[in-house]
Amino acid sequence: MIEQLALRNVGPAPSMDLEFGRRLNLLTGDNGLGKSFLLDIAWWSLTRKWPAELNRRLPMGLPAKPHGDEPASITFSVTGQSKSVTYQSKFDRKDQAWKGAAGRPVNPGLVLYAQADGSFAAWDPARNYWRKKGNVDVQDRPPAYVFSTQEIWDGLRDSEGRVLCNGLISDWASWQKERGEAFKRLEAVLSSLSPSAMERIQLGNLTRISLDDARDIPTIRMPYGQDVPVLHASAGLRRILALAYLLVWTWEEHLKAAALIDMKPTHQVTFLVDEIECHLHPKWQRRIVAALLEVVKSLAAKASVQVIAATHSPLVMASVEPIFDAKEDAWFDLDFETIGKRQSVVVRQRQFVVHGEAGNWLTSEAFDLRSSRSIEAEEALERAALAMARKDFSKSDAQAIHLELQKVIGDTDPFWLRWRFVGEKKGWLP
Repeated sequence: MIEQLALRNVGPAPSMDLEFGRRLNLLTGDNGLGKSFLLDIAWWSLTRKWPAELNRRLPMGLPAKPHGDEPASITFSVTGQSKSVTYQSKFDRKDQAWKGAAGRPVNPGLVLYAQADGSFAAWDPARNYWRKKGNVDVQDRPPAYVFSTQEIWDGLRDSEGRVLCNGLISDWASWQKERGEAFKRLEAVLSSLSPSAMERIQLGNLTRISLDDARDIPTIRMPYGQDVPVLHASAGLRRILALAYLLVWTWEEHLKAAALIDMKPTHQVTFLVDEIECHLHPKWQRRIVAALLEVVKSLAAKASVQVIAATHSPLVMASVEPIFDAKEDAWFDLDFETIGKRQSVVVRQRQFVVHGEAGNWLTSEAFDLRSSRSIEAEEALERAALAMARKDFSKSDAQAIHLELQKVIGDTDPFWLRWRFVGEKKGWLP
């Protein structure tokens, strides 16, 4: 698990400092301010490799580079299997690499990273950590398992063509035929990640989708009764199916690897998720954070679970209100601010306040909108408010505003009561 990050002259700001909660951490902020960057840094701090460094097919997760000519550093604290350790890595401009203390790093437990583009990375202490050869610590295992979006479905191979993962299509079909523990876990995970209790994701029968494709393709039984091949599912459903499969696959492989090397299963899981609401309908957005916490905890029942998620969704923020615990959770907000004569990105840990409705989150510090209405409605209401405050406003101009308001706000909008009361009193409206 990751405890702290302190960045100097790397990323969008001269300095960024974060102290993470033990369980749930939320990152908000406008596009381009560094949410994905912070998740990349967190992954690197825990695993010491950049996702795109391990899989060239990824368009995201590239190595971080310093800005300007000043010395750059990444300082981070990681909780290992038995202790907490703080490291500092400095950027070596000659070698174009981040360098720190040599030797075996602390073991952070299982680390997962779901990126915004659908790619996925997993670091497993049983399969990716250093091992001893004689009295020497060596890292001769795969540094991590990093999937492009397509490789999640079709399988992952190393540079020599060896199969590292069969992929969702093959594994799912195999698990379904065997009806073993992996299939039961997949069913349970998909049920937990369903959009609602009334719309549980149900697995259908295996099928073929083409004369030229000999694979047995898993299906999802839709509410209207049809079994739809997973390859034909919607973007939102495919996102959930991929997450469910990867969580089950990672945990299944960890258990098998731990048994092979006579190691106890990990007692720590860190899950990084970028744009956690990606492709999801609002009813799904209201459930996804709590559901993912529940799923990871159910798989790794004896492990501590830390989730760090970036979001643009007010519904996600509202959905967290019942479960947010200030003792073990944290919310970080990135803003673009003018400090002195300079404009800079600033990250702040904000106090989590219950707003009650998703619309109220839009006007909070998380999203910084002036209102939760359309731009046109916001501008029309501002003109109407100015008109009501003036004593010399003409009747014709007021009636023009009235017609504009009718186009952009609903009949039940609370503003109508105030507008009609003032309009009738001033003789603008009949």
